Amino acid sequence: MRWFGFGFNAFGQICVRETPMKEEESDVTQEVKVLRPTELRTSRVSACWSRTASADPDGDGGVRLAGFGVGVSRACGVYGQQSRGCKDAQISESHLTLAFSDRVECWDLQQEAKTASWSMELKDSDISGPPVKLPLVPGGYITPSPPFYHSLSPHLEAKSLALGAEHAILVTASGAVYTWGLGSHGQLGHGVLISEEEPRVVEALWGMPMSRVATGGWHSACISDGGDLYVWGWNESGQLGLPSRGLSKAKQQQISQQAEPQDEQKHEDVFISIQAFPALLDVTPSCEITAVSCGSRHTAAVTSAGDLYTWGWGEYGQLGHQNVMSSDEPQRVEFFREQQQRVTDIVCGAWNTFAAVIKKDVACA
Repeated sequence: MRWFGFGFNAFGQICVRETPMKEEESDVTQEVKVLRPTELRTSRVSACWSRTASADPDGDGGVRLAGFGVGVSRACGVYGQQSRGCKDAQISESHLTLAFSDRVECWDLQQEAKTASWSMELKDSDISGPPVKLPLVPGGYITPSPPFYHSLSPHLEAKSLALGAEHAILVTASGAVYTWGLGSHGQLGHGVLISEEEPRVVEALWGMPMSRVATGGWHSACISDGGDLYVWGWNESGQLGLPSRGLSKAKQQQISQQAEPQDEQKHEDVFISIQAFPALLDVTPSCEITAVSCGSRHTAAVTSAGDLYTWGWGEYGQLGHQNVMSSDEPQRVEFFREQQQRVTDIVCGAWNTFAAVIKKDVACA
């Protein structure tokens, strides 16, 4: 499996440089916008705005960091002995969370600490149970700032969890979806713009088992067991794949000379800035959706054919179309199809995107 990255790279977090940046070099020497998908020397990626973290490609079990370092930008660097043997990693602007077989640790990235800022030992019952993926941990979940650990009711039977800028989304073992946190952009999916302090079931999805969830800055997405994609929340940049007023000006300039006034008004009426209920998004009629990830204001989804579709804000090339255009409609990333590569997984940073691919040998009609 190979990983490719594209989009925002001001701090070298896509790691296109072969050597670390020298002290005398300026940050402006970095390629800020990586428009063409670029292969990385990495395994699965965790990304935030200015950094990425992944398992060390040398195979020693450490974590490789790329992007903004401790007080100074560095292209790439292995996170020392502290990360050896870790099974999973999650990065934020301030902390690195490491999951080991017997413990979970949070490390402060803003100082050269020799000990973790927080740690939790795992009990034998936790270790013998089914594995969970960060930010989930046995009995709760981890946030990227103190107090780090937050408990969850055991009745939820959490299967996976994703954290947005100010909200969280969880899917249970039975496929029910719960959300909580800030709701001012409709990102909780309850049909109102109010916040929830505790996990609340998304009633609009009740009875439709979901398998995967994702969050962006202020929008959410989930995939049903049948491969359908549902989206909701803020749509300012078309990140929901729904008509966006923010992207309408260029389109209106193209049609204004031929369009009648009533036609223009009719077009304006369908703009959606906030979608407070989950909406079914028809990405492609021929294949199911198998993976989804959300950036700050863009979204990416993988189909059962191994194709990657992206939409939303594209100012830094994070949509993968080798330009800086934004889109409120899902568009296929042709690069991987042209390279005869099948996309198997997707991870979005705030302003960039990372895709896992394998050699494509079977095409979907």
